[in-house]
This record gives sequence, structure tokens and C-alpha cells, in this order.
Amino acid sequence: MSKLFEKPREELAGSGVAHSDVAHSGDSPEFSLEQRRTLLRLARGAILSSFEGSRPSDAHPMPLWLSELRGVFTTLYLQGELRGCVGYALPVAPLFRAVTETAFAAAFDDTRFPPGTSQEALELQISLSILSPLRPIQADEVVIGRHGLVISHGERRGLLLPQVPVENRWDRETFLDQTCRKAGLPLHAWRKTATIEAFTAEVFSDDDVVDHR
Repeated sequence: MSKLFEKPREELAGSGVAHSDVAHSGDSPEFSLEQRRTLLRLARGAILSSFEGSRPSDAHPMPLWLSELRGVFTTLYLQGELRGCVGYALPVAPLFRAVTETAFAAAFDDTRFPPGTSQEALELQISLSILSPLRPIQADEVVIGRHGLVISHGERRGLLLPQVPVENRWDRETFLDQTCRKAGLPLHAWRKTATIEAFTAEVFSDDDVVDHR
């Protein structure tokens, strides 16, 4: 079972989830088409730069929206199959850095897969999940397809992204149970003393920014 961490670089967390088109709130997207393209370029550049003997730099001034602290998960696919997924559950880094660091880690540091090759890097499909801040929530307020969950008790903490229950066809109670399992807690800990927090995620991939004109 993957562990959930909240600190940068060496404490990135692999999630093992797949992509689906889940909006951050069910309303209008937070990020414009051009902003999505920028974020995906940052992610791909972080991967490709490693084969050029360099790492992405944040030396240049960044727009305000890229400097906000945000939680991010980067998921990589190769020919439709999961190739890596790593993320920050909490907003511990500016958005531009969270994207580049999770993209690099998904390509090279996800221990479920061997490090990516230069040929694979050209063929990867990238999906980004940009997380909202966590907020406390009651179990009966959880909406499948909208909310991701963090359930914690003591030092144990588990996270599942909003798309996970959709893809697995889980109802609300199963989603809560499985988040407890991710934390290493009894399945029904959410009914007792565990803390339930929710977030939303705006999820988009390379396919969502293609100009079909």
C-alpha cells in the first residue's frame, strides 16, 4: 500500500489511481485552456530536461497563479497503461514547483515502475490533478465524483482522489471505507473517531488541450 506524505521531493506519494474527467467543483474550470497547456508543458519539460542533464529552474519570476501553494498529483500513462503517479496531498509548494517535482517523480521515482526512458518520455500522456485546500466534511456530505477524501487518526492518514470511486463504481460508504483502508485504519473508522476532510480536484490531460480545429 502506498504511503501518503505531505513534504516535498523525498516525501512524494505514489497514488496508483487512474485518470477520469472529474472537474474541481462541477462548475466552470478554475484554469483556462492556456493555463492548462502551461501546466502540462511544465510537467513534460520536467521529464524531458532530465535527459538533457538538467533540472527545471524556478529562477525566473512566475505569474501569481503559478506561485500559489497547491496540492498536485501527476499521473503518467504509456499506451493507455499507468506508468507512474506521484503527488503532494497538501499545498506544500508553489503550483509550478509542485507540477514539475511530481512529474519528475512520477517518471523516475515511482517505485512500482522502472525509471522512464527517453523514448518513453516522448510517448507519455500526462494527466494533472490540481487539488483545492482541505476542509472538514461530514460523511453524509461527501459527493461521489466531486470530493476527494483524506481520513486520518493519530499518525495514520489516507487519501483517495475524486476519480477513484467513479472508476470503481463505489457508493459513498464504500469510498469512506476504502479511504480508511488506504490509511491503514479499520474500514469503519470514519464512523467513530477518525477525522474526515475533503478536497476537490481539477483533472485534465494532454487530450483535453488539443486544438481540434
